[in-house]
Amino acid sequence: MTDLAMRRCKPCEGGIQPLSTVKAQELQSKLDGWALNEARTQISKTYHFKNYYQTMAFVNAVAWIAHQEDHHPDMEVGWNRCVVHYTTHAIKGLSENDFICAAKVDRLMPGEARRSGTVAA
Repeated sequence: MTDLAMRRCKPCEGGIQPLSTVKAQELQSKLDGWALNEARTQISKTYHFKNYYQTMAFVNAVAWIAHQEDHHPDMEVGWNRCVVHYTTHAIKGLSENDFICAAKVDRLMPGEARRSGTVAA
């Protein structure tokens, strides 16, 4: 499989099946620190930052990726953290688009921060 972050999302208006658990776990293994929920319908990752400014810069960068890919995450934003959740609402589960976008979001973070989800001081 090609690098997920280099791929583009495909429009999904429903009518297809969500990824199987096996396929979702296979794609999850290509990501750093993203967790599958118990129902296997969503992936999530928490990113931690030094301050509110860094948090909001990250949120805006994620929003830009979402706009470019036309695939939008749910985000929980706090003073020094952001939790990013991906699912494909149209199919009530996971699609490859979720993993493509997660990989692109991870590319926003430098090296070790990509793995840990934490930006150093």
